[in-house]
Amino acid sequence: MKFRRAEMKDAGMLAEFMLLAMKDIVYKFIGKEDDKEALRFMTHFTAQENNQYSFNNCWVVELSGDPVAVANVYNGADLISLRQPVLNYIAANYTELSSLEEETTAGEYYLDTIAVSPKAQGKGVGSKLLQSLISHFVAEKQAVLGLLVDDDNPNARKLYEKMGFQFVQAKKLVGKSLAHLQYHPDYLVKL
Repeated sequence: MKFRRAEMKDAGMLAEFMLLAMKDIVYKFIGKEDDKEALRFMTHFTAQENNQYSFNNCWVVELSGDPVAVANVYNGADLISLRQPVLNYIAANYTELSSLEEETTAGEYYLDTIAVSPKAQGKGVGSKLLQSLISHFVAEKQAVLGLLVDDDNPNARKLYEKMGFQFVQAKKLVGKSLAHLQYHPDYLVKL
């Protein structure tokens, strides 16, 4: 299994994986449940720099040369500037959002999206990706790694907590109830 930074040439693949995890949110961004338009929307951003979904903020897990998982992580302090191109694009091309909550802030690297290919699920790929992210951001950088998990997905929350993430607070994002979890350097467990 290979863990690597994404490149611009990965944009289409990144968009497909990210939609596995955030299709409902993208539907709200574009104002309709349209898979083709959602993919076009995400590919637009994954292929560019300086936005929260950029390939620059993505990591890829490959197995035998094939991508099997993707994670999107960025510095929470940069959320406002990284989100602005997305909001501008939504306003210019769709219905402007009345408001969008801030899912992260300064003081953490934010794991915005993590997605594992359906054919690779249940094989420990997601856990290994999380271990790699914890190793890179928490152990090496001595930074806090944060994420939101849907309250309707107790299995995902159990996995994150088993990995060492701890509950910080309840949050809302585009109408969804979420749990904000963090992994601090003091939480480090043997990886």
